[in-house]
Amino acid sequence: MASSEFLSKSEQSQIVKAIESAELNTSGEIRVHLESTCAGDPVARTVYLFGKLGMHKTRERNGVLIYIAWKSHKFAIIGDSGINSKVPENFWEEEKEILLGFLKEGKIADGLTEVIKLAGNKLKEFFPYQQDDTNEQSNEISFGD
Repeated sequence: MASSEFLSKSEQSQIVKAIESAELNTSGEIRVHLESTCAGDPVARTVYLFGKLGMHKTRERNGVLIYIAWKSHKFAIIGDSGINSKVPENFWEEEKEILLGFLKEGKIADGLTEVIKLAGNKLKEFFPYQQDDTNEQSNEISFGD
């Protein structure tokens, strides 16, 4: 099964709507990337994908990438340097624990939706929505295979 088929069309739509809603509160940019396997460290893979997807190309360097390799049972959440320079060191720990709980139950779309909502709420403290804000990153899920 291709990763684009891992979630139903309605689940994919649910996740995109969560991103759109979260980004109404913050100038931060949230993306989700799914692929089936990750042979190595998921954080290293996420850092690589962050660059490949051009997520560092935001005005405030405030992109967030949520990565899941569903067959490998691996995931990571990382933020760009603009976020990392302003937030506490373990900023994403709560979201990781919440997502892990949902993943263990097989509720991928619900977990992503919840974590996206939390990320948007947390980011608005450091990167509030600006009047001149533009959507600098796609809200669509990207797929690795």
